[in-house]
Amino acid sequence: MNVYKVLLGISTFLLCLFFGMIIFGYTSITGPVLILFFLNTALAFRGFPSLKGFTFTTIIFAAVTTSMYYPQYFIAVGDFKLTNLITPLIQIIMFGMGTSMKAKDFAAVIKTPKGVVIGVLAQLGIMPFMGYILAVVSDFPTEIAAGIILIGSSPSGMASNVMAYLAKANLALSISITAIATLMAPLLTPLLMKLLAGEFVEIDLLGMMWNIVKMIIIPIGAGLLFNKIFKDKTRWLDKVMPIISMLGIALIIVVITAAGRDSLMDIGALLILVVLIHNLFGYLLGYWVARVCKMSERDARTIALEVGMQNGGLASGIANSLGKIATIGLAPAVFGPLMNITGSILASYWHKKNPEEPKSNTKEIENDIP
Repeated sequence: MNVYKVLLGISTFLLCLFFGMIIFGYTSITGPVLILFFLNTALAFRGFPSLKGFTFTTIIFAAVTTSMYYPQYFIAVGDFKLTNLITPLIQIIMFGMGTSMKAKDFAAVIKTPKGVVIGVLAQLGIMPFMGYILAVVSDFPTEIAAGIILIGSSPSGMASNVMAYLAKANLALSISITAIATLMAPLLTPLLMKLLAGEFVEIDLLGMMWNIVKMIIIPIGAGLLFNKIFKDKTRWLDKVMPIISMLGIALIIVVITAAGRDSLMDIGALLILVVLIHNLFGYLLGYWVARVCKMSERDARTIALEVGMQNGGLASGIANSLGKIATIGLAPAVFGPLMNITGSILASYWHKKNPEEPKSNTKEIENDIP
C-alpha cells in the first residue's frame, strides 16, 4: 500500500480524534493531537501532485497551532524577546529578493508598460481602500482595524510570483509588478496608512518611511550589488534563499501569533473571515480590472494574483517597528497563511486551463522562475 495513503488515513483518524475529544470535553489536551494532524498531513501531501503545493502552508498551520497552545515558548528566550527577530528576518528575505533580481526582470516595464502600470494601480487602488472599508464595517478594536489597512497598503510579495508561475500567468509581468510596488512601498505605504488608518492609530509618517527603507531598500540594494559583484558564482544562493525565506516567514507568523494569542482567541474567527474577504476580493477585482482594460487572460491572471497576495512579512515588520505586533500585526499574520491556501487553489485551477493566446505579437520574457 502507498505510504502516503496510509499517512492520509492517519490524518483522518487524528482529525476525528480531535473533534471527538472536543465533543467529550477533553479540550485541554487536544493540542498535541491537532499539531500532529497538521504535521502528518504535510507529510501525506508530499505524495500527491495535486496537494504537494499545500505542504508548506500545512506546516505553517502546525507551527501556528503550537504557538496558540503553547505561546510561552515563542515569546522570549531568557531575556531576549523573539519579536526582535522580525526585522532582521525581513531584511534577510529582502536581501534574497535582491540577489534573485536581474536587469531583464525590469525589461517588461519598458516593453509592456501598460501591464505594470495597471497592475500597480490596481494593487494600490483596490487593497488599501478595501481594507479601510472592512476595518470600518467590522468594528474591530482600533489597532486591529489598522492592521487590516496595513496589509492592504503593503506591496505584493514573492509568493505571488510563485503562484503566477504555477497558474500559467505572465511571470515576467508578475516579477516586474512585485519589484516596482516593493520599491515604491517606502513612500506609498506610509502615505496610505496616514490617509486611511490615521483615524485608528497615530502614524509617524517619516519614521515609518525610514523603517521601510531599512527593511526593503537597503537589503534589496545590497542583494543587487551582491549579485552584480559575484554574478554566476552564487547560483547556490538561488536555491537556498527560498528555503530561508519560507522558514523566516514561518517564524515571523509563529512569533506574532504567540504575541497576539489573547486577541486572536477573542476575535479569531471574525478576523479570519474579514481577511478572507479582503483576499478573495483582491483576486476578483484585480482580474476584472485587467479584463476591462482589455488585457489578455495571462495578464489578467497575473494582476489578480498580484492584487490579492500581499507581503504579509513586510506588514508584520512594520507593525513590529510601531511596537504593535500583538495587535496591528494580527491581520498580516492571518493573511499570510490564508493567501497561500487560496492562492494555491486558484493557481491549481488555472494551471489546468491553458490561457487564451493574446492577439498581439508582443514578446514576453519567459523562463524566469522565482
